[in-house]
Amino acid sequence: MSTSPDAAPGPVGAAPSPVEGTAGVEPQQGEPQQGKPQPPDATPDAWQTLALTELGQRRAELLAEITTLEERRRQIEQELASSFAGQADAVARRLKGFQDYLVGALQDLAASAEQIELVAQPLLVQPSPLDQTPAVEVPPPPAVGLFSQDEDLIRERLEGFSGQPDFQAEPWQLRRTLEASGAQLLEQWFIDQGGRGAQPSSGSRLRNGVVTAAAIAILGELYGDRFQTLVLASQPERLGEWRRGLQDCLGLAREDFGPSSGIVLFERADALVERADRLEERGELPFIVVDACEPAVETPILQFPLWLAFVAGPGERLEAQDYA
Repeated sequence: MSTSPDAAPGPVGAAPSPVEGTAGVEPQQGEPQQGKPQPPDATPDAWQTLALTELGQRRAELLAEITTLEERRRQIEQELASSFAGQADAVARRLKGFQDYLVGALQDLAASAEQIELVAQPLLVQPSPLDQTPAVEVPPPPAVGLFSQDEDLIRERLEGFSGQPDFQAEPWQLRRTLEASGAQLLEQWFIDQGGRGAQPSSGSRLRNGVVTAAAIAILGELYGDRFQTLVLASQPERLGEWRRGLQDCLGLAREDFGPSSGIVLFERADALVERADRLEERGELPFIVVDACEPAVETPILQFPLWLAFVAGPGERLEAQDYA
């Protein structure tokens, strides 16, 4: 085997050079590896700072949300206070408080009443009959006004009206029986009130018509044709009942009702007063009758010498309310 003269002989089995053995040699323990990133320096102070920062941010967010909710709550309360439901709720709360106050006050009142001592009732002694003075009969007061001289005639006619009715009597004479209550009413109106005043209604327009017809019959005997009856009722239906009732009780015809006849019907008080003034100017006497359903007697009517106003009972008040 031949060798090159330039090559230097070396020992057999010698180790390779460092350059040639680099790829297969592992680094020694404790030496840093080349090409890998090193982790950051994680200390306890850094972790605490990061946690506090996050908690601060979360707290700020919660405070902002709480502020927003509080503002919304105030807006809702204002809306409830200004709305009907809110006002109704406030009124209900006040009423509940007032109710509680009343209950407490009544309880206190009841407790106070239980503590009050009852006053002993005085002993009443019945007087002896020997000590009583005999009653003296007081004569009825004399008649007043226009009829002070006609008291006997009026009582006689009223007593005659209480008997059997005369259906064949002359016109303007009573053809129906006058009840005892109606006779007493007219006696008080003629004699005690002098033909001017109010009297309780007989309960219906038909009965009041009988009473008025009896008064017209007596006035006709006293004054003849020198008076005219004026009836006031503010509803046509009521005037119709008055016309039919007087027509039946006095035996009249339709011609007897009208401005130039014996009876005139009015719906308005001012027209009636105007008619009464004209009658007095002619020297005649107006006899004014006011229906029970009229709410009041107009003041100008009170100036005339003859007027009779019927005061309504409970049933007639309900009728007046129904018409109103």
